[in-house]
Amino acid sequence: MFGDFLKTLLQPQPAQLPDTDARLALAALLVRVARADGRYDPEEAERIAKVLMSRYTLSPFEAAKLRGEAEQLEAEAPDTVRFTRAIKEAVPFEERIGVLEGLWSVVLADGTRDEGEDALLRLVSNLLGINDRDSALARQRVEARL
Repeated sequence: MFGDFLKTLLQPQPAQLPDTDARLALAALLVRVARADGRYDPEEAERIAKVLMSRYTLSPFEAAKLRGEAEQLEAEAPDTVRFTRAIKEAVPFEERIGVLEGLWSVVLADGTRDEGEDALLRLVSNLLGINDRDSALARQRVEARL
């Protein structure tokens, strides 16, 4: 279903994604982080929907639909390194900080920080071109909101 989209995203020099495709790619990354600890808790799925509603001013129905599509895309997407690097090339830096905050909110949604999730967030933030300090600040902003 997402084969053409993934081919476009994974080209050597991907063009900036149209807004709807960027939303889908970033939502899939949220799902990947939620699944990093081997579980996909209802709290994490709910948090993903909230992030999508807030970030893109979607209705609950639209956010649930986008999350469902993202769950399918994430299952078909290549390894995290290639997928995240492709997103970095296709999404402006300013938006990537907000994405990282969304990722942290998903990690923290179930009330526990798993070592695997922390390691994945360090990798993803680096691949998105965001340094450890800015990632820690993003996490602290999310913790303050929660």
